[in-house]
Amino acid sequence: MPELPEVETVRKGLTNLVKGATIKDVAVYWNRIITKPFSGEEFGHQLIGETIQRIDRRGKYLIFILDHWAMISHLRMEGKYEVEETETPLKKHTHVVFHLTDGRDLRYLDVRKFGRMTLVPLGEQFNVTGIRDLGPEPIPEFFKLPEFSKALSIKNRAIKPLLLEQKIVTGLGNIYVDEALFEAKIHPLRPANSLKKSEVKALYQAIIDVLGRAVEAGGTTIRTYQNALGEAGTFQVELAVYGKTGEPCIRCGHLIEKIKVAQRGTHFCPQCQKLTTTNTKSFNQL
Repeated sequence: MPELPEVETVRKGLTNLVKGATIKDVAVYWNRIITKPFSGEEFGHQLIGETIQRIDRRGKYLIFILDHWAMISHLRMEGKYEVEETETPLKKHTHVVFHLTDGRDLRYLDVRKFGRMTLVPLGEQFNVTGIRDLGPEPIPEFFKLPEFSKALSIKNRAIKPLLLEQKIVTGLGNIYVDEALFEAKIHPLRPANSLKKSEVKALYQAIIDVLGRAVEAGGTTIRTYQNALGEAGTFQVELAVYGKTGEPCIRCGHLIEKIKVAQRGTHFCPQCQKLTTTNTKSFNQL
């Protein structure tokens, strides 16, 4: 699934490609992509004549700001956007096409059809389900160490699934949680409230660092991810633990292990990220 760095890279690419473009017509070929309050036909009708003023992002959601509406798009597993000349034949798995007045199309493709789009009035985009409960963006301007420390101190759940919830800080998916925990030398099963002040600070800094570097690298390409310009991300060459099962740790040389945490494949170094009886006593893993 595209995570924050990948979605941010898509946002930047689409901004370069379609900011200022006006929608002439919309064709919806898979109605379930469009969620309430509009049907696919109504969704398309509302967008005729609307201009894409800018494209924002909140967590893993793209938010297209139009003249009167905000279109919220979640790519889910394999959703992606492409911009083509209108006469270019449609590719397989093209489900929504925004015909633009300049002779181009903004096309949404999704092999698994899991992605979703919804339309809300301007000003309501941060109040919709899925966005309103998100934690702060993982940058110092919004993500503050005191609040992060307080939130962890009252949770006795394992740190990895807690971070995946998006409520304490948003944008961390499976790859980047593993990488941030490794950088901070914290085992993914550590109870959040067992972390020392120094460990909380290290994790806070690691989250900002890992996601920042991933954004600069254009995201991580593991399977099919490409940005809006058709380019693959490059952060996979910097991964320290994710996908490195059986390989030597870059810090200590111990072999990287993989376990299941909250039903997610989880990579860590058992030497650098030690788990002891003391720091796992009495907690709910999930």
